[in-house]
Amino acid sequence: MPSLLDQLKTMTVVVADTGDIHSIEKYRPRDTTTNPSLITAAAQMPEYADVVDGALTWARNEAGAGAKNEAIVGLAIDRLAIEFGVRILKIVPGRVSTEVDARLSFDTTATLAKARQIIGQYKAAGIGTDRVLIKIASTWEGIKAAEVLEKEGIHCNLTLLFGMHQAVACAEAGATLISPFVGRILDWYKKSTGKAGYEAHEDPGVVSVTRIYNYYKKFGHKTEVMGASFRNLGEITELAGCDLLTIAPSLLAELEKGDATLPRKLDPKAAPDPKIERLTMNEAVFREMHEVDKMAKDKLAEGIDGFSKALVALEKLLGERLAKLAN
Repeated sequence: MPSLLDQLKTMTVVVADTGDIHSIEKYRPRDTTTNPSLITAAAQMPEYADVVDGALTWARNEAGAGAKNEAIVGLAIDRLAIEFGVRILKIVPGRVSTEVDARLSFDTTATLAKARQIIGQYKAAGIGTDRVLIKIASTWEGIKAAEVLEKEGIHCNLTLLFGMHQAVACAEAGATLISPFVGRILDWYKKSTGKAGYEAHEDPGVVSVTRIYNYYKKFGHKTEVMGASFRNLGEITELAGCDLLTIAPSLLAELEKGDATLPRKLDPKAAPDPKIERLTMNEAVFREMHEVDKMAKDKLAEGIDGFSKALVALEKLLGERLAKLAN
């Protein structure tokens, strides 16, 4: 019998949630997605020392003589993500997601500038816009930036998505892809309820993604749903059939070892749920819904803070490495 991973690939696009090129080579996903935490982890691996040093050397030359270390490190962070992205795209046939600085999540103008800068560097490396997704937090400001970028032909992956209001706003903005965070939703409910766990089909993250998927299919939204941030195998198998699932290497290994039959759980051909009603989204509705959705509000803020801290750690790492290169 085919492995769970092979069966999953027949109904869902499998994406590797990692910056580790070796894991990508092993599991051969169609797409990959990275974030600051994953890039920071990869940057500390000895086998990627040349990638890190190459990004710093490029940034130092780009900044010019007399540039302060802070400016060089700032350039190097984006360059490092792109260096990993270019290498990843030599392995996978599809796309790589590269994230905009999470500290810009509430600034539409700055997000637009950073996204265009990232795309410009990919183009300079010979990578077309069809192979890159710009990853942006699903704040109202981030979603508005994505709406502009999509009209320019720059495709976006709206991340840190926890609530239906975010999902609807992303679809109405014409985002290419959304990444609802299944495991982080589960984390919040376990903490808030005191429950030790949930059956896979009752997992709050699974329920949330299923609802979003069915809403999109019922109302003909073209935005793809990519479940992300999984805590266990059951969350993945309960979402078999979702447009895409981005999965960490440890769980890809479990799927590869599994040999049970994997039934399809999400299907665009299934009869639409008559209880699903269309929501019309605008800024006032978005902010009102976000304010009363404590889980989404908490987890979005926590996610932005976490990615921001990961960037600070990466800045420190690159600053130390730059000092060594200078000596």
